[in-house]
Amino acid sequence: MTFKYNNVYINETATVTGPYEGKGPLSKYFDHSYEDLYFDCKTWEQAESKSISDATDILLNKIGMTRFDIDVFIAGDLLNQITASSYAGTNMPASYIGIYAACATSTLGLTVGANMIESNQANKVLCATSSHNNGAEKQFRYPVEYGGPKPKTTTFTSTGSAVALLSNKKSDIKIESATLGTVTDSMINDVFNMGAVMAPAAADTINKHLTDTGRTVDYYDLILTGDLGIYGKEILKEYMNLEYGITLKNYDDTGVMLYNVNKQPVYAGASGPVCAPLVTYGYILDQMKKGKLKRVLLVATGALMSQSLANQKLTIPAVAHAVSLEAI
Repeated sequence: MTFKYNNVYINETATVTGPYEGKGPLSKYFDHSYEDLYFDCKTWEQAESKSISDATDILLNKIGMTRFDIDVFIAGDLLNQITASSYAGTNMPASYIGIYAACATSTLGLTVGANMIESNQANKVLCATSSHNNGAEKQFRYPVEYGGPKPKTTTFTSTGSAVALLSNKKSDIKIESATLGTVTDSMINDVFNMGAVMAPAAADTINKHLTDTGRTVDYYDLILTGDLGIYGKEILKEYMNLEYGITLKNYDDTGVMLYNVNKQPVYAGASGPVCAPLVTYGYILDQMKKGKLKRVLLVATGALMSQSLANQKLTIPAVAHAVSLEAI
């Protein structure tokens, strides 16, 4: 399903990261980077929740607003019961919508928010997404203290939070349309190969978006997927060609862009819900505002797994949601 918007804009964004992102190639585009993974907190989970509050404060300071100016707060993360978002929501007087689409949460949030703005159900919507490397590892795989070896296809969960303010007030960046993806299952049960798990979901959503809008890949200056990593990125390109006869042009993956995969200990690149919006809100929107990019299709990808079902050796379903951004 694809939604078209006439009057939805991203008025401001803010990003907070951990030390790995702060030492990566896009570091200068982030608003704040912590030097360690605790963020002055006692636990990883508390640190993740704090990053949402920090990013929210930075955004509101940029735009000269307070939390009382926000109508709806939409947020999601990887923790059980999206607790990082919910605890951050205790500081928000706005109505709260907690969402979950794994690493596709950012574009799902933008879609929900855009629908509310377009239909005049809300005036100002704040969309937030977060993840934390150590928190995610403890929950989905093994605590990092175990020091377990991992294969090269492993992706490295990014740490931080990214927030965006949506309204009908005209700005430099417009949300032109959005496509909600369907759940796909590639019959893979390897939790260390998320790129292969999610690539078919990304392909399905890109094809749906192009079909629904009557466009070709040439319409976009850049097509971005979220956190497929260096191997999933290549799988997607091959899959698009074989399954749909589409050759991806002007394409990149935020999981590859966020880190220097050749120099940092991040295996196949970044993953996590915050991966795609960190790259997009920090770097891509800057390029759009400078006139270097006009149209960008952001396709965040998510593996819809749980630790319990992974331990039961079930296959891992995936989903991808796409948002079309245009520079005004």
